[in-house]
Amino acid sequence: MRVLIVLLGVGFFAQLVDGALGMAYGATSSTLVLAAGYSPAVASASVHLAELGTTLASGAAHWRFGNVDWRTVRRIGIPGAVGAFVGAVLLSNISGEVAKPWMAGILLALGIYILLRFAIAGMPRRTGRAYVRGRYLAPLGLTAGFVDATGGGGWGPVATPTLLSTGRMEPRKVVGSVDTSEFLVALAASIGFLASLGGEVFSLRIVGALLVGGLVAAPIAAWLVHKITARLLGTLVGGLIVLANVRTLFGVAEVESAIRWPAYFAIAAVWVAGVAWVVRSHRRDGLPLVNGQRERRPVPATESAG
Repeated sequence: MRVLIVLLGVGFFAQLVDGALGMAYGATSSTLVLAAGYSPAVASASVHLAELGTTLASGAAHWRFGNVDWRTVRRIGIPGAVGAFVGAVLLSNISGEVAKPWMAGILLALGIYILLRFAIAGMPRRTGRAYVRGRYLAPLGLTAGFVDATGGGGWGPVATPTLLSTGRMEPRKVVGSVDTSEFLVALAASIGFLASLGGEVFSLRIVGALLVGGLVAAPIAAWLVHKITARLLGTLVGGLIVLANVRTLFGVAEVESAIRWPAYFAIAAVWVAGVAWVVRSHRRDGLPLVNGQRERRPVPATESAG
């Protein structure tokens, strides 16, 4: 019973993070399921099966709040499904751990870029298009889907920061579109696991607990990403990416705790300072911290005189 309650909490927390930031459901839940003593194959397969329900609910909630760009969903989701199926079938022969340091390094660089771009430079300037080209989305989806299936997670951490770094889409649109397209990835990965490993690889206990917790969190997360302003959300996402991937690199390199924890605290301090700077900038310019509030811009002297 205690394990079931823990899994419910894992499902809720993982979906809350994933729905609000467009990443980390698989990475969070797979890590905690492995910590509970389940094998990597059972953890990855069960998490992906649970994601069928959570991503469907999350996508519907994001659609309701206007966070989804369906063009992006199609052009990244279909290649992502292909990559996820291939990755699931080849999981028993190809280790996702081989690519972990390389991918973590790329994501760390993207995370630093996003954090600096949103916290210091402000909102990215549009370049004439409010979308990303399909020829760019297809290889991104294929890669992210393969990494997701072989590593027990990775769709959001690969797709979300890459799309954010282009500066062509609003952060909430990126998060909503990546979350919605993840349904196709989870479906393809589940079919791949079923075809290669059989139905025994799925633990219904894990699937049910993660699914219930995720379904409760999905609408809350979608509301949260709809309300938070783009600049603040981008800063939050950037800090999370940096911290998570530094942790991954430290784990691969087996860095000692005496170095890890001071580094974590330093990164967290920079992250908090970035968020504080965004809040201060919003207040200085009379802008709302959440969408839906009235902007409190100062009234020009000519208007007040009249």
